[in-house]
Amino acid sequence: MVGLPRLVIAAPASGHGKTTIATGLMAALSRAGHDVSCHKVGPDYIDPGYHALATGKPGRNLDPHLVGEERLAPLLLHGSRGADLAIVEGVMGLYDGQIGGQGFASTAHVATVTRTPVVLVVDISHASRSIAAMVQGMIAFDPAVRIVGVIVNKAGSPRHATEVVEALESTGLPVLGVLQRDDGIVAPSRHLGLVPADERDDAAHALDRLATQIAEKVDLDQLLALARTAPDLDAEPWDPANEVTAPSPAHDAARPVVAMAGGRAFTFRYAETEELLRAAGCEVVTFDPLTDERLPAGSAGLYLGGGFPEVHAAGLAANAPLREALRTAVDSGMPTVAECAGLLYLCRTVDGVPMVGALDADAVMTPRLTLSYRTAIVPTDQLSGAAGTRVTGHEFHRTTVTPASAGEGAAWLVDGRPHGFGSATLHASYLHTHWAGHPHLAQRFADAVHAYVPPPSRPAERDVCAPETTDQGPKCHSQRSGGTRPGAGLAFHGDEELSPGLIDFAVNIHDDARPAWLDDALRASLHEVGAYPHPGDAEHAIARRHGRPATEVLATAGAAEAFTLIARARPWRRPVVVHPQFTEPDVALAAAGHNPERVHCDPAAGFVLDPALVPHDADLVMIGNPTNPTSVLHPEQTIRRLLRPGRVVVVDEAFMDSVPAERHSLAGTLLPGLLVVRSLTKLWSIPGIRAGYVLGHPALLADLRAQQAPWSVSSTAIAAMIATAAPEAQAEAARRTTRIAQHRAILTDGLTELGIPYVAPSAPFVLARVGPGAHDRLRTAGYAVRRADTFPGLDDSWVRIAVRRPDTTRKLLATLRIEGPWS
Repeated sequence: MVGLPRLVIAAPASGHGKTTIATGLMAALSRAGHDVSCHKVGPDYIDPGYHALATGKPGRNLDPHLVGEERLAPLLLHGSRGADLAIVEGVMGLYDGQIGGQGFASTAHVATVTRTPVVLVVDISHASRSIAAMVQGMIAFDPAVRIVGVIVNKAGSPRHATEVVEALESTGLPVLGVLQRDDGIVAPSRHLGLVPADERDDAAHALDRLATQIAEKVDLDQLLALARTAPDLDAEPWDPANEVTAPSPAHDAARPVVAMAGGRAFTFRYAETEELLRAAGCEVVTFDPLTDERLPAGSAGLYLGGGFPEVHAAGLAANAPLREALRTAVDSGMPTVAECAGLLYLCRTVDGVPMVGALDADAVMTPRLTLSYRTAIVPTDQLSGAAGTRVTGHEFHRTTVTPASAGEGAAWLVDGRPHGFGSATLHASYLHTHWAGHPHLAQRFADAVHAYVPPPSRPAERDVCAPETTDQGPKCHSQRSGGTRPGAGLAFHGDEELSPGLIDFAVNIHDDARPAWLDDALRASLHEVGAYPHPGDAEHAIARRHGRPATEVLATAGAAEAFTLIARARPWRRPVVVHPQFTEPDVALAAAGHNPERVHCDPAAGFVLDPALVPHDADLVMIGNPTNPTSVLHPEQTIRRLLRPGRVVVVDEAFMDSVPAERHSLAGTLLPGLLVVRSLTKLWSIPGIRAGYVLGHPALLADLRAQQAPWSVSSTAIAAMIATAAPEAQAEAARRTTRIAQHRAILTDGLTELGIPYVAPSAPFVLARVGPGAHDRLRTAGYAVRRADTFPGLDDSWVRIAVRRPDTTRKLLATLRIEGPWS
């Protein structure tokens, strides 16, 4: 528990004076000797600039849409390190949040999550006693919001103020102060709101006058006493070092420099962005595009944040040396992130005034304000993330860019439409993102910065950052992470064992021919490829097959997509994977920024799970049943023992359809916190058609669905799901399961005769301990078996052998006899 005196400064609506009063309180308390941390509800950049001027600390934002509800208290504590008081300015009206979100991301939402008392600022200029009725309504609307005081603003006269203060006595709230009308302390407006403090030459002088007025007219001692009533927070401060990693530096190697645009034209960026980049091993150096004629020495990355380049267009255009340096840097493949103002700056022109020209696009001012929260999806692997990555952000501008995106080289899909410009080294869009909520953005950018190698001196090529590729590969410099999946050896799969001339015992695909009715359904699905796929019919068919409502089914592009969705669905605190196990869950968790722990089943106990080995506070547990590669079938009760409040248990039942009667399956059972993942690849011999699904509570599936890229499940996969869920398919599955058991017995009997140890199997493969070097010896003899040393908990003495037809299996057994001994 962490103690922090704190208050939220809120209002019934916009225009009541929150920013003026909140900033004045911060300044007055700071001048009184208090160490004040400053925070703003919502995505706004401008108000935090005034807060920073008032307190001498970075202004910080608390926005559940941008960073997630679970990070609000940690970020509040992070920004308050060393402070003895936190002041949080609200947004809009106290209960006003995301449209359609029932108060989500409102001031009340943030105050409730952070358990922070609220002081209301009320403009009384157009009412008197009715103010008390309005305040009473604010108190009663949501009892979870603790309103502790009122500051009266814009009183017309002492008599007017007295009338209101006396009426407010009926609410039981103390009136902490009364301010008269004083337009001289209101910050001037700009087309997006207030003028940023960095652009306002008289900001410090105006702040001094405001602090003096607040100190005279607000009871600061009483306000501090109310702040001290805030309960302790059950959270740990957010730490950027826990969110990203830095590569081990070479001896005496300099940290790569990220050149971050600043000055009067580029004032919008979140403080945590720079902190994350520094934690990821980068040096952040600010440059002013209005005055600096070259980039900082050693620049290996560019960050062009928000601001008002349209206001400063003439000054930016006049700095031709820097514009040329930036265009050359972007053309060279220097990793570049450009948000909103940065996007405009990289265009050819803004309102006809020349800009950098790194993008073949032009920007113009419009009378329409775009102001909205967004959820965006990365359409293809690029600098901002892997394809399908889902990110929250916001837009805030009065300009348009033509063209709006690079089409196939778009930075995002927003509501299904391409948005911005993206490639392996460039991200430019209107979307503002908060990297504390999506630290993988910082990590991916930092990794690219570390990997950047300046090209040899040569003339700039204007179209280097186009997203398309040539015969020689991508035109842009590739980032380091582009060619390697997270997890190294964990990414190895059985199909990599195959080579021409080898007999396949490595891939767990059933070796019977597909049923004619399945091939017919797959061919018929080609008639549907002219329309966008929608998996509703497939989900209903799967639901009927398992006796569940369709709301408890999510169709996926195979089990691999399901693992990715699960990994991204929540900010897992302590994810655990039971091993030996299919490694894709580890890879997905690592790619989502998690560090999964492993529980190893004991080979001496036949790799049977002891649920007591799973940490009590694990909030995600992933296990296969039957497990790949051990072929162990865990009893249903063992799986049930893993369930507990606050934990999600994921059971990978990819091979359960090969178990007679699917005994010990939980696919037909709704249990709190349980997700069951299924795949159609194995039994039905369709690995090229990514078809799978997840079964679970609708609320859990909603978290997964929110991470799923549009149309990820193809028309052909939908056809396969519908066909294999039909009654005739279940009859065929039973026949196949029987044959698998018969053919597996031939393999295990032969291994027993040869004296080769193996794990008692339940799946269409057998884990055998043939001894070190056996994998390569069998390969030389013409047989591909699955190496097992890439599975955590196993070494190269183990191999996984797929069940095949009797004649093929007998050939393998004969080779094992000739080539032995094997242990």
